[in-house]
Amino acid sequence: MRLPGSVFAVVLAASSCVVFRAAAEEPNDYPTNTRADYVFACMAVNGETRENLERCSCSVDILASIVPYDRYVQAETILSMRQGVGQTANTFRSTKMFDDIVADLRRAQAEAEIRCFR
Repeated sequence: MRLPGSVFAVVLAASSCVVFRAAAEEPNDYPTNTRADYVFACMAVNGETRENLERCSCSVDILASIVPYDRYVQAETILSMRQGVGQTANTFRSTKMFDDIVADLRRAQAEAEIRCFR
């Protein structure tokens, strides 16, 4: 399936920002604000307890050890774009390449859940 130019531009822009940032950081090193956002969202879903703080922190550490930061940003961008309406959102929902990127993130999240929440 051929991607519309605007969809390709969004993914390319997100990827190029990540590539620039990744060059200055260690591999798989998520920025602190990304880790904090992940932990806040995780605690919102699982409960705001000290135990869940530790579990959610563990979860983002496991995720970062499995999924490179640029791939994480791509998956989060795709998931965000899928929430919209219209042709662009439909393209993000129906493109196999995007499904594969999101599936990689979901597998890493499942691994983190097994290791940190059980």
